[in-house]
Amino acid sequence: MRLRFLGTTSEATSCPTLYETDRGTIVVQGTEVVDPEARADLRHLADYETAVEVPRELLVEIARKVLT
Repeated sequence: MRLRFLGTTSEATSCPTLYETDRGTIVVQGTEVVDPEARADLRHLADYETAVEVPRELLVEIARKVLT
């Protein structure tokens, strides 16, 4: 799988960042959600999955770029 950088709202080498794959999917790089209460709210989280947190602004910015 290859990744193409879409955008970030962070500084230098920090996250969050979004990438598009050559398989037509999106990869999200961000801070892992480790709070037990928050993780308990997640639905259908498989053992091989995790959840990451990204700012709403990043998703809005990338959506604007992709949809226009």
